[in-house]
Amino acid sequence: MKASSIGHDFPAGMALVVGASGGIGQAIARRLAAAGCTVVLTYRRGRVAAEACAGSIREAGGAAESLHLPLDDPGTVEAALRPVAERLGALHTVVYAVGADISMTYVANIDPAEWRQTIDGDLHGFFSVTKACLPLMRQAGGASFVAITTAGLDRHPPLDILSTVPKAGIEAVIRGIAREEGRFGIRANSVAPGIVDGGLFDRLRERVTPEFVEAMKRNTALRRFGSLDEIADVAVFLASRQAGYVTGQHLAVDGGYSV
Repeated sequence: MKASSIGHDFPAGMALVVGASGGIGQAIARRLAAAGCTVVLTYRRGRVAAEACAGSIREAGGAAESLHLPLDDPGTVEAALRPVAERLGALHTVVYAVGADISMTYVANIDPAEWRQTIDGDLHGFFSVTKACLPLMRQAGGASFVAITTAGLDRHPPLDILSTVPKAGIEAVIRGIAREEGRFGIRANSVAPGIVDGGLFDRLRERVTPEFVEAMKRNTALRRFGSLDEIADVAVFLASRQAGYVTGQHLAVDGGYSV
């Protein structure tokens, strides 16, 4: 279902997609733009991909720009975002779609340095975004936070602990935002994708056998992987006014993997 065809309702201002150089982030940015949002696509290292996506949105008649946004420190994030919000209008939507290129390994074999790096990059990065954005979202008088996490929190996939651990922390923060910030009109939800064709999974394919890929499909009730647009459609719905009474929820979009 196309986002532009289902009447998503957004206020004036800007939508921020953090991690928009990746496949899911880009799909969400395009869907938000199709719904009429002015979209800011952020990146840490994927400048070319983020700028290309923003350019394609503008070519299609939408409003978008890219922004280099390191996530190491909340103060740095706020300093980068505040002038953008002053120029483009109220920050009504934040989508956190950051995904690290992690090792697939058993818990017993995790490298401690990679463990710390993954937690710091993903979970602390999310904290930096949250800390910087909440004051701007309060000023908007109502806003929506959507985090892209993982269906691995519902049914643990072996070798995926470096993905599930930081995402579990992000889910806890999302629930905290929903409970504490609802009085300011701020909603917070998460989308938990299963395996999706595109994005990080393209790199995973290079590390596993075709038999492993087919086994993963058989582990999914629908016997197929999801698409980037299927994840984006749900994220945009949760961000929109159509989900105005939905907050604190974890929505699995996994083709029945967690059933």
